[in-house]
Amino acid sequence: MNTVTVPAPAPGSSAGAQVPRTRFDLTPLLLVVVLAVVALPLVGSLPTWMTLTVAGLAMGMIVFIIASGLTLVFGLMDVLNFGHGVFIALGAFVATSVLGGMSDWTGSASLVQNVMAVFAAMAVAMAVAGAIGYAFERVVVRPVYGQHLKQILITMGGMIIGEEIIKVIWGPQQIPLPLPDALRGAILLGDAAIEKYRVLAVAIGLGVLAAMLYLLNNTKIGLLIRAGVQDREMVESLGYRIRRLFIGVFVVGSALAGLGGVLWGLYQQMVVPQMGAQVNVLLFIVIIIGGMGSTLGCFVGALLVGLMANYTGFLFPKAALFSNIGLMVLILLWRPQGLYPVHNR
Repeated sequence: MNTVTVPAPAPGSSAGAQVPRTRFDLTPLLLVVVLAVVALPLVGSLPTWMTLTVAGLAMGMIVFIIASGLTLVFGLMDVLNFGHGVFIALGAFVATSVLGGMSDWTGSASLVQNVMAVFAAMAVAMAVAGAIGYAFERVVVRPVYGQHLKQILITMGGMIIGEEIIKVIWGPQQIPLPLPDALRGAILLGDAAIEKYRVLAVAIGLGVLAAMLYLLNNTKIGLLIRAGVQDREMVESLGYRIRRLFIGVFVVGSALAGLGGVLWGLYQQMVVPQMGAQVNVLLFIVIIIGGMGSTLGCFVGALLVGLMANYTGFLFPKAALFSNIGLMVLILLWRPQGLYPVHNR
């Protein structure tokens, strides 16, 4: 009989110490810095470059908030939810009603009152979008789990119906969504003008990123969700109800879309029922660039998309519409699975 000699561990070492740790890949994050550095000599003016960079980061943060909900649903539930856009529009329209009813606060010169009014609109929009998301999952998505083609068709149909319902409630016309008084204007840093609202958008985006990474990587719920994706039967055999967890993921994803809709509506300073469908293409570009289901990849992809859109819009306005598609193609030629593919984490 053949025998195999297993070498004894070195003194003071443990079996766990012999397992190599995966090194974090900084290269995708460095792409954001490289893009900004390359754009500086092309723009030519440092103040203009600073203004474009902050605007790009703010746009990227808003897109990340919206896309993070979609990447949760797709990456963890394997659901192609093309109806995600209806929650974006719903959040934006709810914000118009909430902020319209708080005109004393939004018209105040107090920054604190303005920010509290915006946060109140965000909270209500997230609650409404999450509740509608729960109903959407039960009625529209649940019958087509595991059937991608049917998911695409039925969720797109759900989005069209949702847009029509929004038109019935708020009307088909464009509705202005102006910024509160204290959030208008810009902060001057030398000759560079940094818009106040964009600074707030960046801060909110960083907060959402930190909360999502902590939830998925450092909590029992996050562990169960990730384990349920890998081996649902095993987790259910331990007594956990994965379906309830996945419903929670869908509700959270819908609520994040509502939050992003508020930020996007304030960013555009107007809302239309079709705004969710208009943003959907951009969201899928971000998710593909970042890696399907990757929260960090979604974040980096959104920053790259936001910066590219602003730099290209300033330097080559006619190419702005195609710049993000070109960015996606280049990244996929380099890394076909995206910047941070989930199976490599």
